[in-house]
Amino acid sequence: MGARRPSTDVLSGPRMQPARQKSRFARIRSLLADRTLLLKAVSFAGVGVINTLVDFGLFTFGRLYLGLSIVVANAAAWIVAVTGSYVMNSMITFAAESQRKLRFKAYASYLGAQMAGFVGDTVTVYIVAYLVTVLVGEALAIDPSLIGKVFGLGVSFLLNFSLSHFFVFRPPARAKAEDAH
Repeated sequence: MGARRPSTDVLSGPRMQPARQKSRFARIRSLLADRTLLLKAVSFAGVGVINTLVDFGLFTFGRLYLGLSIVVANAAAWIVAVTGSYVMNSMITFAAESQRKLRFKAYASYLGAQMAGFVGDTVTVYIVAYLVTVLVGEALAIDPSLIGKVFGLGVSFLLNFSLSHFFVFRPPARAKAEDAH
């Protein structure tokens, strides 16, 4: 148990909060206030816009013109988009951490980390497509999986940026220190 600090609740008077909880909120607040992190998120989002267009375009082409299943179309679109994302993020967003060098080990690590985004994306596409079909039926003039894809891209952005920032593109000094342990 962490030390407890008194705080005042307007309705019930003083109450105790764990110090650990307060420090967690302070860390989250400082992360949100960090300009470097914000700029990286904006850059990552810019790269993501390009990759989203590639991903969505290839997914749509695979589904509508090639008749691929959701999983196959999503996997093909994802692998092309994530490869482009790795190159652009290595050269732009995380240039300081990667020294603008493409490395197979870093690419493999990036692919592994981005699998969480892919899984989140695919699960979201399935769930939303199912819910849209159940709630609206066949009345839509658009394939419900395309609506699901829009939501899935949002889920994958959150997962992909977090994993890229905290695990894949670590500053060289921090990466060496963590690898030594």
